[in-house]
Amino acid sequence: MEYLNVFPRSGLFRGLVIVVLLVSASFAVQAQTLTVLHNFSGGSDGSGPEGLVAVDRAGNVYGSAPFGGNRGGICSAIGGCGAVFRATFQNGAWLFDPIYTFQGQDGGQPLAGVALGPEGAVYGTTLFGGGTQCGGNGCGVAFKLTPPPSFCRMVLCPWTETVLYRPDGTNPSGFVGGVTVDAAGNVYGMTFGGGSGNAGVVYKLTPTGGNNYSFNVIYNFTGNADGGDPLGDVTLDSAGNLYGTTTYGGGDGYGTVFRLVRSGGGYNFQLLYTFTGQNDGGMPQGNVVLDSAGNVYGATGYGGGIFQLMPSGDSWIYTLIDTQASFMQAPIATDSAGNLYGTTYAGGSRDDGSLFELTYSNGNWTHNVLYSFGNLGGALPLSGVGFDSSGNLYGTTTYGGGGNGAGTLWQFTR
Repeated sequence: MEYLNVFPRSGLFRGLVIVVLLVSASFAVQAQTLTVLHNFSGGSDGSGPEGLVAVDRAGNVYGSAPFGGNRGGICSAIGGCGAVFRATFQNGAWLFDPIYTFQGQDGGQPLAGVALGPEGAVYGTTLFGGGTQCGGNGCGVAFKLTPPPSFCRMVLCPWTETVLYRPDGTNPSGFVGGVTVDAAGNVYGMTFGGGSGNAGVVYKLTPTGGNNYSFNVIYNFTGNADGGDPLGDVTLDSAGNLYGTTTYGGGDGYGTVFRLVRSGGGYNFQLLYTFTGQNDGGMPQGNVVLDSAGNVYGATGYGGGIFQLMPSGDSWIYTLIDTQASFMQAPIATDSAGNLYGTTYAGGSRDDGSLFELTYSNGNWTHNVLYSFGNLGGALPLSGVGFDSSGNLYGTTTYGGGGNGAGTLWQFTR
């Protein structure tokens, strides 16, 4: 199975509506409720969300929609340049605010979702835009959005974009994955292509004062034993080490799991696992998560399902802990109790995807379907999930919903 690229369906984009006040629709399943917080219209609010959502300490939900938004100029050639949004709960209702709409030269199509950094800033990448290279549509950008001053009293207060990195076609590009931000404001990510091996890189963007950042390649993938063409994000542990996956490469061409260990001012590459494409699956496309014991969890896009890598001395033990979540493009997430959560883009009672939970007890993992998508709840959930402080889950669907079929933003409560 190759990476599933989601492009707009022409029938999805009919409205040009700024949606601010949301009327939520709820769907109860065994005392568990999925609430649609927003139906995307394909207008200024965007269309077809599929990347990671992020939730801040106040419970505000952030994400991106890669299509819709501005449709003029270069944006007309790529189905709209997309938008970054925020949903807030105020006075008993959810308010939806497209906090930034891309115009083309500042980026276009934020496919991978967003991450939160210091001082309330929102970070991410765009697949296209930012210039005229790479076929005329631009090579994408890494960006930062800064919130407006606290004295802003407008209904829609504009956020300010800073372009952190703008590939010109000769340096690493291919922002299919998103970014991770540490407490100091350093930004980490991967590109699908470029680098000395033309198989992608792991990079770091370091703030150098003002709105300036320096771009440094941490690791160049070769496309051989170490893997190549990563499609996801990297994960930071408490020691500053980076974990991630490659979708291709490795000994059998089905991808790898790796770790970059901090050493002095640099990083040492460690290969944790090579997929065979047999009973272990392959082609992982999302990020990995870590538990308190240092175990690594992730999902495969080809066969397989959810895997665990357990450290054992100088090696790692691979276990396929769940095979029911085999239709996955999105990364998984973990809560404070060590349970795992994710979405499948097929399956469920309507075959429009599902939200699931994996719980561990007495040496076994149990797969629980929390919600089956379809109808007004949306369809094709390609995003990972985020949590608020109460344990509620948030995510998006790429299609469906009660609007123009351009996807939904949802909350799941228990």
